[in-house]
Amino acid sequence: MGATGRGRFSGAGDFIRFSGFSVCVFYMSLLLNFVDSNGADATGGTGVIKVNYKFAGSDPTLSALRAHDDIRHLAVLSGVDLPLGGTGRPEAVGLYYAKIGIGTPPKDYYVQVDTGSDITWVNCIQCQQCPRKGYHGIELTLYDPKDSLTGELVPCNRSFCKAIGAGLSNCSANVSCVYAEIYSDGSYNMGYFVEDFVQYDLVSGDLKTNSGNGSVMFGCSVRQSGDLGSSDDALDGILGFGKSTASMLSQLASTGKVRKMFAHCLDGVNGGGIFAIGHVVQPQVNTTRLLPNQPHYNVNMTGVQVGLDFLNLTRDNFTKFENKGAIIDSGTTLAYLPQFIYDPLVRKILSWQQHLKVQILHDEYSCFDYSGSVDEGFPTVTLHFENSLSLTVYPHDYLFPFEGLICIGWQNSGLSSPDKMNITLLGDLVLSNKLVVYDLENQTIGWTEYNCSSTIKLKDEITGSVHLVGAHSLPSGCNLNIPSSLLVLMGLLLLLLL
Repeated sequence: MGATGRGRFSGAGDFIRFSGFSVCVFYMSLLLNFVDSNGADATGGTGVIKVNYKFAGSDPTLSALRAHDDIRHLAVLSGVDLPLGGTGRPEAVGLYYAKIGIGTPPKDYYVQVDTGSDITWVNCIQCQQCPRKGYHGIELTLYDPKDSLTGELVPCNRSFCKAIGAGLSNCSANVSCVYAEIYSDGSYNMGYFVEDFVQYDLVSGDLKTNSGNGSVMFGCSVRQSGDLGSSDDALDGILGFGKSTASMLSQLASTGKVRKMFAHCLDGVNGGGIFAIGHVVQPQVNTTRLLPNQPHYNVNMTGVQVGLDFLNLTRDNFTKFENKGAIIDSGTTLAYLPQFIYDPLVRKILSWQQHLKVQILHDEYSCFDYSGSVDEGFPTVTLHFENSLSLTVYPHDYLFPFEGLICIGWQNSGLSSPDKMNITLLGDLVLSNKLVVYDLENQTIGWTEYNCSSTIKLKDEITGSVHLVGAHSLPSGCNLNIPSSLLVLMGLLLLLLL
């Protein structure tokens, strides 16, 4: 889910490492007993998954923006090629979700696309607390492995279970592989792993697709608490595209179906965009290394420039967080900076209009009255990274209207608690209108400014052919019950089966 606010220990592995605490043992025992008592025992092309915009047509509050990011945040402490719909603009509460098919015969599920999460999970039939209706009355579907001809439990002695740290001592083949995600506010999501087919559209040519599927292990959620069970903005689950072996990308790559590469381009002008797995050959991008031994997409940020001037940031301050770097997370809406960067950055931005009367909304958001062109009246902000890679954020990206005022999208990551003071988390606010390319095979990431309403070219490594994957956009007030032909498609690039 992305790094200030609610956080979770990092997936099943960290849950096991903390299992010495009685509360975790209690939760795990409950889960195992619950699964057993409810009879949960069940037996290199290019592709596309349909994606919708979660909060299309809504009128958000800053609190709603922050609440969404808070649920994600410290989840990042704690895609296969997808065409995008929606928008990442803060005033639109930018969230993206995909419509995917699971099982045989397939049923539709609406899941949030999340590069900050590793585990893919959906709510399951045993979950009594899970909402039956979601955001704007979406009819949610509870997955039942018994209803699928291809669904089966993942036992705790499977290598997958052991690799993510969820294997139990004294494990046997008839014991389920269970997981738990514990959040810092005490809420949790827990369940067991199943394996089933996920349906997507194979790219068969330029802007053409055929139906395809791949076998994926994912979480079957049976217990939730806190906001996770709220029906106000609920979906069926999460589509995890993180770095670990549990992610959908890693699983598909391990079978040889995909390269361990993907890219996204979020259209901040028209909405929608591209989210693609595979080798992007056009456009080409400059890259920087992903920091080693980090669970997420972390890079080393070396400087911050406002207009033509660099912020006077001391080497000592950068040293405090350079080992963890800045987290790139398309599932977060805003951008969060350590206080030693946030304070001088905001002062420098506001110095361009010294007559402004700044108001602090909700005790944390800097807003002001301004009627002119923000691009003419305020500076660009350029973030610099290793290997001479830079990321330019324009005033229309980091400033947005709210309650008749203009508010600053940069957020102080240390405002909510001291332990988050040195976190840098870059979300859609800075990633929009850029093609971002993730190369996990070479442990690099890069980006370039791009027209996200256009197309990119991806290479099929087996046939050598290159295909166009186009951008798509959902209308802001889309209805989830419209025919699938009208839903946004994202290019999901998978290599053909050998």
